[in-house]
Amino acid sequence: MNKKARWFGLSTVVIALIAFMIVSAFPQQQTATAGVDNGYAGKKAKYVFFFIGDGLAMPQINATEIFKGTLESENKMHKGKLGFTVFPNQGMQTTHSNNTFITESAAAGTALATGHKTNNDILGMDASKTNKFKSMAEMAKEKGMKVGIVSSVSIDHATPGAFYAHEPTRKNYYEIGLSLVNSGFDYFAGGGLLAPTGAKKDKPNVLDIAKQSGYKVVNTQDEINNLSKRDGKVIAIAPELAAEAAMPYDIDRDPSQVTLADFTRKGIELLDSSQGFFMMVEGGKVDWSSHANDAATTVRDVMAFDSAISEALKFYAKHPNETLIVVTGDHETGGMTIGFAGTEYETFFSKINKQNTSYEEFDKRIKAYRESTSPGDAKLSDWLPILEDKFGLTELTEYDKTRLSNALAASMVDPKKRTKDPHGYLLYGTYEPFSVTVTHILNQKAGIGWTSYAHTGVAVPVFAQGIGGELFQGYYDNTDIAKKMMNIMGVKYQ
Repeated sequence: MNKKARWFGLSTVVIALIAFMIVSAFPQQQTATAGVDNGYAGKKAKYVFFFIGDGLAMPQINATEIFKGTLESENKMHKGKLGFTVFPNQGMQTTHSNNTFITESAAAGTALATGHKTNNDILGMDASKTNKFKSMAEMAKEKGMKVGIVSSVSIDHATPGAFYAHEPTRKNYYEIGLSLVNSGFDYFAGGGLLAPTGAKKDKPNVLDIAKQSGYKVVNTQDEINNLSKRDGKVIAIAPELAAEAAMPYDIDRDPSQVTLADFTRKGIELLDSSQGFFMMVEGGKVDWSSHANDAATTVRDVMAFDSAISEALKFYAKHPNETLIVVTGDHETGGMTIGFAGTEYETFFSKINKQNTSYEEFDKRIKAYRESTSPGDAKLSDWLPILEDKFGLTELTEYDKTRLSNALAASMVDPKKRTKDPHGYLLYGTYEPFSVTVTHILNQKAGIGWTSYAHTGVAVPVFAQGIGGELFQGYYDNTDIAKKMMNIMGVKYQ
């Protein structure tokens, strides 16, 4: 062997040795790579929690931590950590749908539930609307695991529906309700149904069909509290529902009313079994308040979502070697950002703590005022005491008052008679002009900005703890979340 050949051979050995040492030193990276490329080879998770904050991305999370820190300490630089933001495994996911970089919830929910892309508005099916995708929840049920679906919005909405329904449009609420019953899942809880008797209200009630199929349907506090495993399959609807069959915003909730955390805790109690369980919990109204550009309502609902995750963490503490918890959002909503031109490098989050009602409840006041007051008699002065009481707005500039007066005039027009003015949409979206202007002014004074009344296409964080959690490190597509979870659960991606 000549000198050159010996040198090459020695170099090859050295390189191989170095590679072996690197892999040995970083076994977690080795597992993560194996999980992505070859399937998860580790221990299967017996208990799986999937928390989805609808409309939740880093702006909503960071804003909530700053707000929480403001409540906890007088130190303006104190940041209050959320339970899931300290998870040991964190990554980022892309959220685009099959046909646009800005997804909506049906396409995003389908990706997260099934591992497949589809077009906006389609639920659990491909873009041709002919092929159905099987969700991880359906696979878990086939495997023998108990399955629960919980949401703060109606349980036939896009995100929960993506785990059990297959419809060409997310608007087929009655058909989605029937799919809910036919799924045979063990626990549904949260909001109600948007069209239990169909769009024309001429169909058999889905809840009656559910009872005939063996579900126990409850909607009072006592009935919910008294649920036990003896009751079998359950549909638990919050006793007090707000608009669109959803649970109330947390900022509006009476302290005695049931919470997302309550439904999560009850779900754990009912689903815990020798076969294990899968539970998806959606904080759905983070999206709605972000659409409306209402920061105070948004951060309060993120905190309520975090409280639900805390219930899973209590269970995890008892079963750390059998449990996986994954937390993410389906997309960002509103183009929320921490920073506004008028406040430059400063934030004043204590200002949004003075808000004690959601835009939704405030809209009711505006509607009543419109019905009792002629447009010519509407005056901003009528509202100044209310703005102080409900939003803490006391330091209004002349520019603020001009914006509010213009918005009040726009709100005095019956919504059914409002023209589709592009300029008006840029100012108010599809929301009550006076209401959205009030929250805009308050948010801007706090140092919070918004760019949209719709969704945005930014990447969304992913947080994981427990069995297989290391697979969620890195940067990947939303469909990969489903594939990783299926691998860790021991079900086969289809």
